[in-house]
Amino acid sequence: LPPLFTILMVKQAVAGEGIDYRWRSIDNISPHLVRAAIAAEDARFCTHTGFDFDAIQKALKANEAAEQSGSSKMRGGSTISQQTAKNVFLWPGRDWVRKGLEAGYTGLIEIGWGKRRIMEVYPNIIEFGDGIYGAEAASQHYLGHSAKTLSRREAAQLAATLPSPLKRNPSHSSPYFRRRTADIQSRYSWGMVDLDNP
Repeated sequence: LPPLFTILMVKQAVAGEGIDYRWRSIDNISPHLVRAAIAAEDARFCTHTGFDFDAIQKALKANEAAEQSGSSKMRGGSTISQQTAKNVFLWPGRDWVRKGLEAGYTGLIEIGWGKRRIMEVYPNIIEFGDGIYGAEAASQHYLGHSAKTLSRREAAQLAATLPSPLKRNPSHSSPYFRRRTADIQSRYSWGMVDLDNP
């Protein structure tokens, strides 16, 4: 069953902001988007158990260096599983209580749902723009057609909006956005991603 809403959706709706949320089963989302999202957000998704400790270590080091240099640009180390757990079950924020709950929910969904279900829920509940939730709403809004028919390039464009969908979108692509789209296309394998047997 699809989640009816997320806390972020409720927050936006209560604030009077419009939301566009259209659930689609994984069979009705282009496999190109699945591969592009993995390439953009979590290259080890099919092999880790919910946490990518190498990515977390790199993020900690990068953030420490950024803090010492006075930069406000912070790097995240969250996996797709962690982002899914956070978005479905928890509230937005970076406090330690939420991070602890996120770790618990991540373990539960890895065991209870498995990779295929996580990769069905993730592209359906993440924000792709201001009030635009899920691959179908994003595909219709930016590209004018269903998420099921996304081409390789279009899938990479949608994945390039992550993790900053309010700053980046295919409608107003900057040179950085175009480079990120090309990078995502070059990094992912166009072969099959076996979510049932990672």
